[in-house]
Amino acid sequence: MDRLLRGLLAGAVAGAAGTTALNAITYADMALRGRPPSRTPEQSVERIARTVHLRVPGPPGRRTHRTTGLGALLGMATGTGLGALAGAARAFGVRLPYPVGAAATAGLAMLAANGPMTALKVTDPRRWTPADWASDVVPHAGYGAVVSAALRLLLP
Repeated sequence: MDRLLRGLLAGAVAGAAGTTALNAITYADMALRGRPPSRTPEQSVERIARTVHLRVPGPPGRRTHRTTGLGALLGMATGTGLGALAGAARAFGVRLPYPVGAAATAGLAMLAANGPMTALKVTDPRRWTPADWASDVVPHAGYGAVVSAALRLLLP
């Protein structure tokens, strides 16, 4: 049990660091290219609320701010949670070479982020442009690199 708890906690720390890297890369891309932020996190919150027959409360302006905050929190929870799972796997002996681990973690993060949005029909990766793909792959690659590096440091 101690090994599992240590792996989950170290992984959560690694996931939080990876999420920070993903956000930093995303915001740098927005600043460099002058592109607007993605609305998919907010749209996901709205779609989830409708699916479970709930309504984000408040007048339109406040509701928009709430969905923005909830969308960001959803992303943080996804990144931290995936990191915790990666930490648990490492604590139980999964030791991939760094480039393989970073790529696998990045791929799993993309799946964890985009899979539900695709299932909710918020986005359709089949219709993404090359620029859309780059805007998604590059930050997730940063996430995978940081999570893998942090886990190597925290769980040698």
